[in-house]
Amino acid sequence: MSKYRLILLRHGEGAWTKENRFCSWVDQKLSSDGIKEAQNCGKHLKALGFEFDLVFTSVLSRSIQTAWLILEEMGQEWVPIQSSWRLNERHYGALIGLNRAEMALNHGEEQVKIWRRSYDVTPPPISESHPYYEEIYNDRRYKCSDVSQDSLPKAESLKDVLDRLLPYWNEKIVPELKSGKMILISAHGNSSRALLKHVEGISDEDIINVTLPTGVPILLELDENLHPLGPHQFLGDQEAIQAAIKKVEDQGKVKSVEK
Repeated sequence: MSKYRLILLRHGEGAWTKENRFCSWVDQKLSSDGIKEAQNCGKHLKALGFEFDLVFTSVLSRSIQTAWLILEEMGQEWVPIQSSWRLNERHYGALIGLNRAEMALNHGEEQVKIWRRSYDVTPPPISESHPYYEEIYNDRRYKCSDVSQDSLPKAESLKDVLDRLLPYWNEKIVPELKSGKMILISAHGNSSRALLKHVEGISDEDIINVTLPTGVPILLELDENLHPLGPHQFLGDQEAIQAAIKKVEDQGKVKSVEK
């Protein structure tokens, strides 16, 4: 029997996810489908009897909005939420705002897969001339973070995401987990992948094949040493989940032209 359990998920579909663009640190709300995904996630978790004591999110709206909608569906709006930039999506640097399928056409599907999924490859850094630079670095949410503005990343590999996430996991989340609280982490595709890599000991080579669909809760069951008792479990209709995973994987492929 598990000593600790927590639910981890990638937020519902964002506006730019629908457009197949690298959203990263640009603050986008959920799409209409993303809102439905979050609501359905809440309904499913309620039906399974989950009762949360604490929720962790990034400081990006799509992560927070997902948590709000889930708690509302569960009738648990009162549950405290803590937000940190350390749970943010991976910083995609100069790729932010670009269309993944167009990138695959210009640079090849394999290169895009490496940029999106590999462990230690960093995309080109964002520059001050980038169209979203000012929007990101003048955002007030980062003026109250636990690092200086100059120390915020300009591009990240998945390894970098794990490096900035681990202190928050160890110092903030783990103590709450060990105190017996049931925790929900509403994060992003890459911050969730980084956390899964750490908790489950996934190799640098195998993490490239870990794909997380939007709005699908993931159950982690851990022993007293926070070691997994088994692989993570996607909760919900397994056929629909596999279709959603394929949809995410296809984002980095060249779109075929309909005749």
